[in-house]
Amino acid sequence: MKRLFTILLVLISTQTFAQKLETLTVEKIMRDPKWIGTSPSNIHWSDDSKKIYFDWNPEKIDQDELYSIIPNNTEPQKVSLNERKALSPANGSWNKKHKIKLFEKNGDIFLSDILKRNTIQLTNTVDRESNPVFSSDESHVLYISNGNLYSMRLNGGELKQLTNFVHAASTTQQTQGGRRGRQGGDNKTGDNSANTQEKWLKDQQLELFDIIKERAKDDKLNAAERKALQPAKLKEINIDDKRLTGLQLSPDGQYITYRLVTSPKDEKITIVPDYVTASGYTEDIQNREKVGGPQSTSESFIFDTQRDTVYNISTKEIPGIKDLPDYVKDYPKELEARTKLNEDRKVNIRGPYWSEDGKNAVVLIIAQDNKDRWIMKLDPATGQLSLIDRERNEAWVGGPGLGNLGWIDDTHIYFQSEASGYSHIYVADVKSGDKKQLTSGKWEVQTLELSNDKKTFYFTANMEHPGITHFYRMPVSGGTPVKLTSMKGGNEVTISPDEKWLAIRYSYTNKPWDLYVQPNKAGAKAVKITNSVSDEYNSYPWRAPEIITFKNRYGSDVYARVYEPKTPDPAKPAVIFVHGAGYLQNVTYSWSYYFRESMFNNLLADNGYYVMDIDYTASAGYGRDWRTGIYRHMGGKDLDDEVDGVKYLVEKYGVNPKHVGLYGGSYGGFMTLMALFTQPDVITSGAAIRSVTDWAHYNHGYTDEILNEPYNDEKAYRQSSPIYFANGLKGNLLMLHGMIDQNVNFQDIVRLTQKLIELHKDNWWLAPYPVEDHAFEQPSSWTDEYKRIFKLFEETLKK
Repeated sequence: MKRLFTILLVLISTQTFAQKLETLTVEKIMRDPKWIGTSPSNIHWSDDSKKIYFDWNPEKIDQDELYSIIPNNTEPQKVSLNERKALSPANGSWNKKHKIKLFEKNGDIFLSDILKRNTIQLTNTVDRESNPVFSSDESHVLYISNGNLYSMRLNGGELKQLTNFVHAASTTQQTQGGRRGRQGGDNKTGDNSANTQEKWLKDQQLELFDIIKERAKDDKLNAAERKALQPAKLKEINIDDKRLTGLQLSPDGQYITYRLVTSPKDEKITIVPDYVTASGYTEDIQNREKVGGPQSTSESFIFDTQRDTVYNISTKEIPGIKDLPDYVKDYPKELEARTKLNEDRKVNIRGPYWSEDGKNAVVLIIAQDNKDRWIMKLDPATGQLSLIDRERNEAWVGGPGLGNLGWIDDTHIYFQSEASGYSHIYVADVKSGDKKQLTSGKWEVQTLELSNDKKTFYFTANMEHPGITHFYRMPVSGGTPVKLTSMKGGNEVTISPDEKWLAIRYSYTNKPWDLYVQPNKAGAKAVKITNSVSDEYNSYPWRAPEIITFKNRYGSDVYARVYEPKTPDPAKPAVIFVHGAGYLQNVTYSWSYYFRESMFNNLLADNGYYVMDIDYTASAGYGRDWRTGIYRHMGGKDLDDEVDGVKYLVEKYGVNPKHVGLYGGSYGGFMTLMALFTQPDVITSGAAIRSVTDWAHYNHGYTDEILNEPYNDEKAYRQSSPIYFANGLKGNLLMLHGMIDQNVNFQDIVRLTQKLIELHKDNWWLAPYPVEDHAFEQPSSWTDEYKRIFKLFEETLKK
């Protein structure tokens, strides 16, 4: 018995020890993230607002599972397979009273009545039906199938096809000979003399024989009768090889609108070789275009069903449609040529968005050169447009809520705009053109939705601090916003369909996301639903890094996190972490997307390093001018902020300016390269992970906004691409890259490697990861990567 007790005591002690995280190591923190705990995700409500569903994995099994809770009973329950099968998707289309919902599931259309608590399957076909919506009077369901629009009567089930799009010109074959069993004398040789002879013979037969005349007369009468008896044929609309999108019907049923997208022909795309495959052969992954390649174009059309005619939405009336961007002035010959050409700019039209009564429609238009966003009123009878609002930005239009637009009533729309310098809520009268700004200040509206009764706005904003988000409500007429959440940090809110409850995914700097529920009332208490964090994670005193500001050389406040060591190393080293994406906010009071890097920053601080994490110029959360501060020069003001951050560390904490390292991935890897190549006296060592080395080889959608196109603005690409500055390398460079990276292709780092070889540089290393894409997945890769980074800093920053 005594021996058994001793064994049990040892087992318990071992288990307790295993769950306690004492000294941080790369091997410990870069394990499968399940060791931390799995936060709830994909939060959504049941249609009747009685349950919250979410993905969760408290048991640390291979995959997350679906759980649910009832707001008044906060004990999470695993959802059974039968309940999962019966669930309707979170998205769908509600009726005006928000009591009946249409949705698509497995390619069929369903109707769910919340009050009656029943769901009806409306279609059951082998074809896919999608995008179901109610007609204006809610008597019909409109949906798309096989690229055409259909209408189904809810009471009676009558099904009607509303469009007939075809992908090639139709030809109608005419029957020759007139009667079954009679063989005609059609000549298919194209011999003109033979055709003339045949016509002469037919004319002779008509002249000589009465029976031939009678048959011809009967055929003509029968044809006329058949035509009179046949229903009107649905108009064929030939769209050739174009892609059909945005198909919808106006509330009054008269107008059908759609877009046709023309894809570029012979588009050249990159290929990513995959070396570690099941087949044993190298396999090529078809990837993406490079910036400046040919782009898709689109046209928007209106089909007037009463007039049986199709016409396009005219873009000629768009104010400034011929305006050239300012950067062209740097290229006089190009400016002269484009001015002479005087072309309309290409645009993409979203919508139309119809008022509930069907009397007004608006469209949102984005210029393909990214310099303009227009909101315009559409006259559906003519396709003509008239201006409601124009937002022009010589860098690029963007920011949170760029495409957010909706109707408050039949004459007023709401939208978001950065016109004031920050994304705020605006209301416009589509008849008078009057506009009103409802929110203002040096903060951003980050999400926006309208209440079911269209009397209240709900929105997320960083009003109190750039790094703190809260959920607010405000009347659509404006007024003082009412804060509904109260926990300091990050609050991601999903409101229940009946708008009585808030499901809140909340986190803090050193506390991962968990789920809370709260009544939709100011001052109400949020009740915690999940406890996702492991005991092992909680056993370590993770720093909540101090959030500070410093002035950069341009006089702007720069926000940063500082991880301060309890015992600084005698060499007084420091490391700067550079977040990725460019347009991303990492200096917040919420759990970071870069949680592995945050743990690594703790490890560095434990080993005597000062660590700084900066929201440099172009980071999200700080308004229009900060967002666009890198226009035409990546590695300019953003890198200046990093250098000024080093100066702050030296002055505030006594960091040794000769012992500063820098690391980051993706955009952070690009910044690491630019720092080592252009600021070699500031950064001693750097680890560049999955780095862009030459922006001319990145994708179009991201790069052309910031740098325009390489053949139009070569100057921007030359001053922004590290490969042009590689000769400036003096310090120690470690490059790490996934070989099947389909975002920043491995080719990028290979080209820079060749450049370094040709420049006879020898203080660099390349670590390739054969099975990793842009976002690493294997714990072994993460561990190897950060062991190398830690070794680099230990060996070069503490001398």
